[in-house]
Amino acid sequence: MEQEKIKNLESIATAVRRDILRMVAAVNSGHPGGSLGCTDLFVALYFEIMDLRKDEDGNPVFDMNGTDEDLFFLSNGHISPVWYSVLARSGYFPLEELATFRKLNSRLQGHPATAEHIPGVRIASGSLGQGLSVAAGAAYAKKLNGDTKHVYVLMGDGEQQEGQVWEGAQFAPNKKLGNLTAIIDRNHAQIDGTTDNVNNNRDLGEKYRAFGWFVEEMEGNDMADVIRTLKKAQENPDVPTMILMHTEMGFGVDYMVGNYKWHGTAPNPDQLKQALNELPLTVGYSDY
Repeated sequence: MEQEKIKNLESIATAVRRDILRMVAAVNSGHPGGSLGCTDLFVALYFEIMDLRKDEDGNPVFDMNGTDEDLFFLSNGHISPVWYSVLARSGYFPLEELATFRKLNSRLQGHPATAEHIPGVRIASGSLGQGLSVAAGAAYAKKLNGDTKHVYVLMGDGEQQEGQVWEGAQFAPNKKLGNLTAIIDRNHAQIDGTTDNVNNNRDLGEKYRAFGWFVEEMEGNDMADVIRTLKKAQENPDVPTMILMHTEMGFGVDYMVGNYKWHGTAPNPDQLKQALNELPLTVGYSDY
């Protein structure tokens, strides 16, 4: 992939990371760590990989059915700041609306919800463990309907401790859902500590292979590798793909990187200033 395109995507990712930090800090509430770690994936999906329905002027067109377009489901809904930012910067709603994050009467609550009618959001994802089942169902519906578009879902690695995940993991290969790509944010951190200490997932790759998945690994904070791996996942017509995405919690902010304590902690004003200084905007991009 040409370097100029990668640099542009990285510039968008920097703007998104600034959005995340400012949104969470403004209300002293939210989940910055995982949001920052997954930013490159979201930018790659929405600005390069997914085939999304648009009008004649290139603006996104959204409906709940999602027929004849790629779909994305966020299972670990607590990282809503990164999704809201990318949806806004993709044109689903005004960028200025990010300033309402987690405020009363805002559509942009801490966990995405369909009751809020947010363009781009098709399921509520406050309860962990459900996203893979929903995505598998959507992929199966597309297959039955002759819809050739792809379905993507992101989960957390702490979320792999939920039992329903493994029901979805069994269903997808049995239905030969090659139109499904699932991604696990493999940052080894969850709210109470490291995943190894809380409830060790051990070898997730071998577990999914045993269920019949094609398993890939990628560096989630390397934009070029994210693009390359996501495109490769589209090449398996009869087997769902599971991508183990290695990320650093808090990526982009030195004092947050790799520290599980930033899973659900907002930066104070001084910490916000320091973080924004580490993430300067590229010419042509602006804050909301």
